[in-house]
Amino acid sequence: MNRTSNTVLGFLNILTLISSVVIMGSALWMGRSKTTCEHFLQKPLLVLGLAILILSLAGLIGACCDVAWILWVYLFFMVFIIVALMGLTLFGFIVTSHGGGVGVTGRVYREFKLEEYHPWLKTRVMDANYWLTIKTCLLGSLTCSKLSFWTPIDYLQKDLTPLQSGCCKPPTSCVYNTETPIQQESDCYRWNNAATVLCYDCDSCRAGVLETVRRDWHKLSIVNVVIVLFLIAIYCVGCCAFKNAKRPQHYGFPYGRYGMSKSRPGWDQSWSRWWHGRDRY
Repeated sequence: MNRTSNTVLGFLNILTLISSVVIMGSALWMGRSKTTCEHFLQKPLLVLGLAILILSLAGLIGACCDVAWILWVYLFFMVFIIVALMGLTLFGFIVTSHGGGVGVTGRVYREFKLEEYHPWLKTRVMDANYWLTIKTCLLGSLTCSKLSFWTPIDYLQKDLTPLQSGCCKPPTSCVYNTETPIQQESDCYRWNNAATVLCYDCDSCRAGVLETVRRDWHKLSIVNVVIVLFLIAIYCVGCCAFKNAKRPQHYGFPYGRYGMSKSRPGWDQSWSRWWHGRDRY
């Protein structure tokens, strides 16, 4: 029974080791993907995946080889990762609680307003240099080219992604071909039918990018909750394994402070005997 916790810990760390590879692979894929063109989640995911990878290897070695000091280091850093993940998850839920878009009468798709999103997210897309990078990515993603063959009926019957809704067309409320000038949203004047312009500089396009990020981050926060609960369970098993690794019976000693049935005590047992003036077997 004393080895049960070590076996369970080793098995769980194999699972987390595989999960860390999946997390880092997802982060690398996100960096190459042109679906969102917003990659600020990539670095946190890479750091998280690498930390879990290293921690899993330490836990696996400590559990399989029954090395107490490795298990102690493993548990020590496990606490930091659990706390960091809890903070990241809470922040994610706060940030993603804003937005979501509004329905458009007679349309399937939704439209998105920049002012609806969390200030922390808005600050990122309002930076000119940062937005230039995103816009270049959007131009290369061919997101809007898919709509070039749509008819007016398609816009009434088909749904649009947040990026298509915000970047590939003007807001539905915009009115053109009118003899009398009327006051409209600022995005209505930013729109241009040129394929390289469209509404890429519109606030609605920035909102579309943030909506895509919001949805992805919300899903990630839910996954983080599961990961945190899983890591807490691993931590509890790790504590049991650490206690077992400190017991002298692993070297053939029975329970007790100085009990011994073999002539090969551990370093901690030898030190304890020397300290108490009983360094004799």
